Amino acid sequence: MGARGRLLIVAGSDSGGGAGIQADIKTCTALGGYAMTAVTALTAQNTEGVHGVHPVPPGFIADQMRVVLRDIGADAVKTGMLHDAETIEAVAETLKREALGVPVVVDPVMVAKGGHALLRADAVEALRRCMLPLAALLTPNMPEAEALLDGRPPVWPSWAALGAGAVLLKDGHGTGILVCDRLLAAGGETVFEHERLATKHTHGTGCTLASAAATGLAQGFDLASAVRRAGDFVHAAMRSAPGLGRGHGPLNHMITVRRFA
Repeated sequence: MGARGRLLIVAGSDSGGGAGIQADIKTCTALGGYAMTAVTALTAQNTEGVHGVHPVPPGFIADQMRVVLRDIGADAVKTGMLHDAETIEAVAETLKREALGVPVVVDPVMVAKGGHALLRADAVEALRRCMLPLAALLTPNMPEAEALLDGRPPVWPSWAALGAGAVLLKDGHGTGILVCDRLLAAGGETVFEHERLATKHTHGTGCTLASAAATGLAQGFDLASAVRRAGDFVHAAMRSAPGLGRGHGPLNHMITVRRFA
């Protein structure tokens, strides 16, 4: 890791440990990075769904970010659940003041695996306006892409008009034999293919993919290499999932840990 690999994660907590900031920390650590956090919301959550959300005041989210960035610094930032417009605005303003030039990976978390809304409907415009222009990489699934583009086709000019630096369109909601994630940027399109696994243990796949890509950027990987390693990591973690819970179970984030296992 050397002097690089510091990742600030701005996201919500998952009490079940499979998604959110818990999955982000596990992923960053498993890939050799150093994880720091600013918690945006507490959730009462397990593999069967989200049972409650307790937002953190936006000013305190900004405080968490500021003290970490001024002391430890960051080589990349990953954002997840931002919940409402006030939180989005506070996070964006803090990033512009305290992390100028640091690559930001924006995971536009809108709906939990079980269907619970994690972003208020009136906050979508704030996400477009405040966070997309800061994103070195945006990682929407197809329903999130449709919501963000408001009917426009999910092609690069549509994303470029919103200010995103690059977009990874995730294919987890697809039905083909292969999962074909598409990385769109000004230089063209790159497709990353993995076997589609027949498993219900998919809780936290989006969080994990985004935090894995952000960790790669923090470690100095180029964008395509960071995304490629992230996809490989998620696929391996899904394949070896521990089978916990009655619902959508978590991944095996510690797939890279061997010596003391």
